[in-house]
Amino acid sequence: MQGAANDHRTGPSRTPVGIGWRHAHYAALLEQRPALDFVEVHSENFFGDGGAALAVLAQGRGHYPVSLHGVGLSLGSADGLDEWHLTRLARLVDRIDPVRVSDHASFARTACYSPEALHAADLLPVPFTRAALDAMEANVQRVQACIRRPLLVENLSAYVQWREADMDEPTFLTALAHRTGCQLLVDVNNLVVNALNARLRGDVRDPLEACKAWIDAVPVDSVGELHVAGHVDAGDIVIDDHGSRVSPTVWAVYRHAIQRFGPVPTLVEWDTDVPALEVLLQEANGAREQSTQALQPGRDASERWRGPVSRVPA
Repeated sequence: MQGAANDHRTGPSRTPVGIGWRHAHYAALLEQRPALDFVEVHSENFFGDGGAALAVLAQGRGHYPVSLHGVGLSLGSADGLDEWHLTRLARLVDRIDPVRVSDHASFARTACYSPEALHAADLLPVPFTRAALDAMEANVQRVQACIRRPLLVENLSAYVQWREADMDEPTFLTALAHRTGCQLLVDVNNLVVNALNARLRGDVRDPLEACKAWIDAVPVDSVGELHVAGHVDAGDIVIDDHGSRVSPTVWAVYRHAIQRFGPVPTLVEWDTDVPALEVLLQEANGAREQSTQALQPGRDASERWRGPVSRVPA
């Protein structure tokens, strides 16, 4: 495979930090060219054969490494992948030569090749079963063969759960990485949102400790990127809206992740109520500061575990 994700474990100790480059900041980023290690865009916004959006992305690629983050592959679909979507993604990868390509451990589509095909327009959770793992394994392998590089697969913020399960989420994702050679994109905000919602449903565990336990269950060498973002507490539910500054709880879990995984490339996401570019750059500086603190000697960095805790299903 070509274009494999950078190996942060053999590079410098400084954590690469980037921001999500959204439409509101296309012009400002190109004019100001702030000090960022990479920018991330949503793949599906650039599937056209030409036009202004693709031209802007090409300009940005001239100044920054680009990470392509998708929301539409539906990696958990038992019906397989949408070949049109996959072909467009592969063409975009060839054009941009991204530093990373990622999507979610979710499903959104059924009956891909039928006139009755349905799309949920959302990222829906998969059951953590062996059958679902087999289906996602096949889909991830197909994507990687098409884009000729490893895919990063992101954990989900999920508001419903399947009753059926053969394993927990870290075990499921660990097995997926083991079987396919993909890497994991650990979204720290998603972990916190899920833990807070679990508490609202009656889970007695401390949300911070639950998130740390999730992180400790994932092999270090499987993680290729971290995401941080804001969320909103609506009272009876916590929503992963990417519409505010990163919360203190998310930063605390992020520091634990950096202590465990090392200086993994980190993205600040902000997708709703998008503020001025300066605010995102402040959050990016915050990620650098939090990472620097976490990597200081004496902060348990020497205790990072490098073997699999979760049992990988056959």
